[in-house]
Amino acid sequence: MQLEKIVAFHKALADPTRLRMLLLLSEGELHGQALAERLNLSQPTVTHHAAKLREAALIQERREKNTVYFTLNPSFIREHAQASVDFIFKRKEQSDMTDVNETLKASIMRNFFSKDGRLRQIPAQYKKKLVVLEYLVEQLESGRKYSEKEINSFIQEYHEDFATLRREFIMHQFMYREDGVYELNPREMWTRWDQVK
Repeated sequence: MQLEKIVAFHKALADPTRLRMLLLLSEGELHGQALAERLNLSQPTVTHHAAKLREAALIQERREKNTVYFTLNPSFIREHAQASVDFIFKRKEQSDMTDVNETLKASIMRNFFSKDGRLRQIPAQYKKKLVVLEYLVEQLESGRKYSEKEINSFIQEYHEDFATLRREFIMHQFMYREDGVYELNPREMWTRWDQVK
């Protein structure tokens, strides 16, 4: 998440009245007058703070005739709070995990691929299988459409069981198939082996 979004989120929270409003709304929907009474504030003050929270997408509002009701936007709050934690702590963790993952990946590649580049066997263990599948699809061209025959030929360069590997590409979101045409999915959709426990 962009740093500016994280900063905007915290700016909206940087007021005791707004935090108290969020706390009250965590119990359920309230209209402006009820918030004003429970916070012992004037209606215009509550309206001002509600506008700031709404602009930052921390709360949502709905109108019923002349009454405005407010509710929390919990998924947004959680997502942005987590983004702050990730921003502060994840860089070091990611660096450490990258080293471990690279070592693991190299070991899997050595164990399952022969010197001539062929796949000795399809790994039974889920994580190892995902490493192998990822390596194979990385050899394909992004944005290119492949016929089933082309995909089969490509897989056979590495392993004779093209039907199983082709099915695994689809099952784990590396590729999608439509009318017998195969294409790589965006990398963000691929099943990530480095997130498997």
